[in-house]
Amino acid sequence: MTSTLLSSRRRERSAKRPLALALSAVMLAGALPLQATQAAPPRAAVPAPAAAPVPVAPTAATIPAVGAAATPVIARVDLPEGGRRYSVTLKQLGARIPMVLRGIEGSSAVPFAIRADEVVSSAKLTLKYAYSPALLADLSHINVMVNGEVAATVPVPKVAAGTNQEITVDLPPPLITQFNTLNIQLIGHYTMECEDPLHTSLWANISNRSVLEVTVSPLALVNDLSILPLPFFDRRDASQLRLPFIFNSAPDNGTLEAAGALSSWFGGLATYRGAKFPVSTTGEIPTKGNAVIVATGALQSAGIDVPAPNGPTVTIVPNPNDQFGKLLIVGGRDAKELKQAALAVVTGNKTLTGQRAVITQLLELEKRVPYDAPNWLRSDRPVKLGELATPETLNVTGFSPRPIAIDMRLPPDLFGWREKGVPLNLKYRYTPQPISTNSSLTVGLNDQFIKSIHLPSVARLGGGEGLLERLKSDSSIPVTDQMVIPLQIMNPRSQLQLQLRYQYDYIKQGECRDVIIDNVRGAIEPDSTIDISSFSHYIAMPNLGVFNDSGFPFTKMADLSQTAVVLPNNAGPAEFSAYLSVLGRFSESTGYPATAVTVARPDQAPTLADKDLLVIASGDNQPLLKQWAKQLPMSLDGPGRRFELSDLIYRTWNWLMPNPRAAVDQARNSVSFTTDGASVVLVGFESPLQAGRSVVAISSSRPEGLEEAVNAMIGGEEYPQTIQGSVAVIRDKQVDSLVADQTYAVGSLGLVGTVQWYMSRHPWLVVLLGILGIALLCVPIYLALRARARQRLGS
Repeated sequence: MTSTLLSSRRRERSAKRPLALALSAVMLAGALPLQATQAAPPRAAVPAPAAAPVPVAPTAATIPAVGAAATPVIARVDLPEGGRRYSVTLKQLGARIPMVLRGIEGSSAVPFAIRADEVVSSAKLTLKYAYSPALLADLSHINVMVNGEVAATVPVPKVAAGTNQEITVDLPPPLITQFNTLNIQLIGHYTMECEDPLHTSLWANISNRSVLEVTVSPLALVNDLSILPLPFFDRRDASQLRLPFIFNSAPDNGTLEAAGALSSWFGGLATYRGAKFPVSTTGEIPTKGNAVIVATGALQSAGIDVPAPNGPTVTIVPNPNDQFGKLLIVGGRDAKELKQAALAVVTGNKTLTGQRAVITQLLELEKRVPYDAPNWLRSDRPVKLGELATPETLNVTGFSPRPIAIDMRLPPDLFGWREKGVPLNLKYRYTPQPISTNSSLTVGLNDQFIKSIHLPSVARLGGGEGLLERLKSDSSIPVTDQMVIPLQIMNPRSQLQLQLRYQYDYIKQGECRDVIIDNVRGAIEPDSTIDISSFSHYIAMPNLGVFNDSGFPFTKMADLSQTAVVLPNNAGPAEFSAYLSVLGRFSESTGYPATAVTVARPDQAPTLADKDLLVIASGDNQPLLKQWAKQLPMSLDGPGRRFELSDLIYRTWNWLMPNPRAAVDQARNSVSFTTDGASVVLVGFESPLQAGRSVVAISSSRPEGLEEAVNAMIGGEEYPQTIQGSVAVIRDKQVDSLVADQTYAVGSLGLVGTVQWYMSRHPWLVVLLGILGIALLCVPIYLALRARARQRLGS
């Protein structure tokens, strides 16, 4: 039983999620497409091309940054012959609040998607709604549209006006494709005479508790490597990725490094969904679904007819237990060839074709440098907003268009002491209205207001020839505005979203003259910049919060080239699964696979002094934790625990703050507690092998408890508290975080910054140096004055 002195603090996991992340996180069995026009892969099975050697010249994979919203819980029922029926609410599809449709043609839309290996057999929408009593039933109605096509029209009879209604409408399956938009449109009129198109009586409310139900049948995909990462990961599927890894026997370190590159690649693709990788070391093929097989030599699994590899080989074959499942077989004659095959998949998969590919050439990957993760904002130069968003998302139309949302992620160790903020050089264009007073461009970050920029009308711009000349080449006016994003809202431990919203005045022309002409535009120039290059990289450690959110300090190098994972000598499936899943979590942050991670065993620890260490243990199978017991902030062997607490746990803080001194407070007291019921404990501390290096140990009292650690790192509604502090104790989905006096720092402030920071932490030294300086200044003056006095007396 845990002592009552155990400290815990609930921190909401980005409670105000960026809008784009919410839209992505809750799509129906699918993810919001990066480009909806992307060609779909072949869906029907065709004979696979003959195996042929394939030269692979991979390039660095860049995975778009997507936020870490909680994975939606989708109601699902399995049907005969592999089919399934599932339902999802409009809230899960992205409508965070009820849809309010206004005006004569008000509408609102949500996206949803269908997996590439499924086809829709039926679909229906249970619409919960209410509408204005002022609507004329003969002229008004509500349209349910799929991909721009009207699927159903809902009447609005006067007798039911103003009350909550519910109706179920069928959606024709031919209208539904892989990527879809469900649109609810109000056609509203309140009078037979001249009407105001924005009259307040023109409204309908669509509940976000409305339910979309889809029934799908399985579809066999072609056995061709060109469709990778399908079907092992499908971005249309919003559920958590669970992809089994199969080994013929207990894998060695080299085999695990190859498997880690693969799992991290899939984890980076999964993004907000989270990814888990169950492991089998017996070669047993799952009875259903997809799996990855990593093996040297000939396969021992029954039902798979694949020749022994004669080099690094990648093969895709059907699952012998499931006609709709696939197996990705990564093979080689030894661990070195195995890793070459794995790297070919994660960095050169676009060049792979056919059912089987033999890797004849693998170009050496370019060496990574610190903080160059594709998902992180570059800290060595200003970053153009065009690097973070596509041109389509930077342009909007309409009087009150959607916000322009630009996702970004900061390096977690930015040091913001004495910095005013993050400079934003914003270049934008807009269509000036002939007359307006309230048109504006609002700038915010994670739903927090930063600045409102007035958009002057033609009249306020002066009109005349000068303005006409500016408008000859473009009907919009280019403007530049420089601003600073306050540090208080720039939390590097969470996904950030810059939100820019145009809002234009609608000037009424008078009775029978009000017609909405949608001819206003707004755009953010791609060469607008945001700049964090003036910030130093420096953070007090240990800090399990940045480990959980960003994988730091391991992810400082995106390829994990400065990371070693130390597994027990007798590690089993639970330890291997935890290792693969944690690497997937790291790549979710960086957007780059772990192509250079090192896997080691305890006796190899002395050779790992130049690396940050991730130590995985279950029971008492990790001797390093016993050897380093004195360096640990708490003991992990035996039922008794002792830990030094500080007041930091009671504060709301992040590392980009004006006063990082709050992160290094002295210990408040010492407490003892027990963790007999603890499923898992995470501990962070400085490496005993080398100062400045970090160790994070994930230790469970039993092997199956390690899965609980992975679940807590992925988070979600079941884990309202998150991992942070120096020690995190996880029991039954309860996370108790303990924070000790910070013992070491990672990063550098430079000579001047180090002196200033040291002085700020030791103000008595400033006073002492001031007194000493005054003394050094006064003594020569005093001696000079005495000398002159003696000369005067002598004369």
